[in-house]
Amino acid sequence: MLYERTALSRKPEELARKELATLKVSGEVGPALVLKDPYILDFLDLRDHYMERDFEDAILRELENFLLELGAGFSFIARQKRIQLDGEDFYIDLLFYNRKLNRLVAVELKQGSFRPEYKGQMELYLRWLAKYESEDAEGQPLGIILCAGASTRQIELLELDAAGIHVAEYLTVLPPQAVLERKLRKPSVPLAFDSRPNLQPMRREAVFSYDRSFVRLMI
Repeated sequence: MLYERTALSRKPEELARKELATLKVSGEVGPALVLKDPYILDFLDLRDHYMERDFEDAILRELENFLLELGAGFSFIARQKRIQLDGEDFYIDLLFYNRKLNRLVAVELKQGSFRPEYKGQMELYLRWLAKYESEDAEGQPLGIILCAGASTRQIELLELDAAGIHVAEYLTVLPPQAVLERKLRKPSVPLAFDSRPNLQPMRREAVFSYDRSFVRLMI
C-alpha cells in the first residue's frame, strides 16, 4: 500500500524513505504511514459546482468507499460533532477513530484551496477532543483538512505536522492513465529489509491496473 500512496505524492522519494525508516526502527505504524495525499474521491460523483454540505452528504452516502480510501483502521464516529465553548457552538465535519494509530481523527472538508485560518480552527478542535473526548490510553487526536487545492508554501511555513494536522488534496476524478503510468515508471526508492531478529525480509509485490486502487504493494 505504500507504493499506491507514494505514486501520486508530491515528494514520493522523501516520503518513502521517511516512512520506511520509521517503521524499521520502531516497528510501529505512525501517522505518516497511514495518512494520504491526495485522496481519490471519484466515487462521490461530485459535479463541477457543489457546496461543502453536498461534499459531506456524498461522503455519508458512500461511507464504506470513503473509509476504504482513508486507509487502514478507520472507523466512523460522528458527523457534525458539536463542541460548545464560551456559549458558542462549533462543529467538526466528520469524526473518526483509527485503531492502528489508537487516536481520534477529525476531518474538515473544504471546497476551495487551503487557507491559513484553517489551522487555528483545527487546533481548537484537536485540543477540545484531547481534553474532553480522548481516553487516557489514546494518543493525541489528529486532524485531516481535505481541500480542493493545496497551498504548499503556506502549509510548509505553518509547520502543520508539528500540530498533528495533515492537509491533503482530494481528487474528484482519476488523473489520466498516462499521468499515473509516467509517475509509476519513475525510479523508486528501494525497500529496506527488516534487520530485527526472527523476521523475514519484506516481500514486494506490485500490480498495476487502471482503476481507483491502481497499484498494490505488499510488504
